[in-house]
Amino acid sequence: MTSSSHTPSAPSSGGAISGRALFPHKHLLGIGGMAPWQIQCLLDEAEQWVDLNRSKTKHDDRLMGMTQINAFFENSTRTLLSFEIAGKRLGADVVNMQVAQSSTKKGETLIDTAVTLNAMRADLIVIRHQHSGAVQLIADKVDCPVLNAGDGRHEHPTQALLDALTIRRRKGRIDGLRVAICGDVLHSRVARSNILCLTAMGAEVRLIGPPTLLPEGMEQLGVQSFTNFDKGIAGAHVVMMLRLQTERMEGGFIPSLKEYHALYGLNRERLALAETDALVMHPGPMNRGVEITSDIADDPACSAITEQVEMGVAVRMACLDVLTRGRRGVEGWA
Repeated sequence: MTSSSHTPSAPSSGGAISGRALFPHKHLLGIGGMAPWQIQCLLDEAEQWVDLNRSKTKHDDRLMGMTQINAFFENSTRTLLSFEIAGKRLGADVVNMQVAQSSTKKGETLIDTAVTLNAMRADLIVIRHQHSGAVQLIADKVDCPVLNAGDGRHEHPTQALLDALTIRRRKGRIDGLRVAICGDVLHSRVARSNILCLTAMGAEVRLIGPPTLLPEGMEQLGVQSFTNFDKGIAGAHVVMMLRLQTERMEGGFIPSLKEYHALYGLNRERLALAETDALVMHPGPMNRGVEITSDIADDPACSAITEQVEMGVAVRMACLDVLTRGRRGVEGWA
């Protein structure tokens, strides 16, 4: 996370900062580097947008006249749509950069692209890129705030924030909950951001997956790793399934999709090992019948998957609002 020159201490109350207090970061590049009270701040800010998005008039004009560029160098229909809706509901002029038709396909370097975007005087740039660190590189070359919409295996901060908001709203808290993150942890930036976010907020995080899909040294992040699904899920309050990212795999990470599902797919029998009111989550898109069965994914009594999508718009609205307050001259912001 790249910070501005202002780095205030946490509020004496230890809770959320007030709506006009200074958020100390110019960019949102990752959960790493954020204090718990800063995460709490963004979650609290998102609550107002949940209410607005459920109202008849889903619009606020605080970003009117500002330009938001969504530059997605990696495909993601869901995340792009969520950021576009978030920006438009706040009144911004939203431009989606067609990377497949851009000069980057003709040999232009990422730095050249960053310089070009900066020359267009955008007020906020949302970046998604297939390489870790690419978003940081662009952030170092532009004058406006940059928001990371996912970079390689590094981080996906707004996904972690929307997951945390979903958990908090459904469970009433995050502190003290047992959260099992299951599946392809090795290739998942979602998993990394959630580990950083949820442990910072006081949750006990467990990782579950085959040995080939569990990164080494994860215990250093304060989590436990399990290769036995049944042992890992036992007593969990939240079960977060991850998509098997076969497009990122080179070599034999799993014997077959059928065997993977048999050993690591979430079904009713396995879910019964968790807490009776366990919450099931998935960042999407789902591989139905691989990491999760449809009867669980579509069951509103336990599944929060569609609610995650809803919370995503609210969280992204909060981030767009907070990161542009200084540029809008909001009192108390840098």
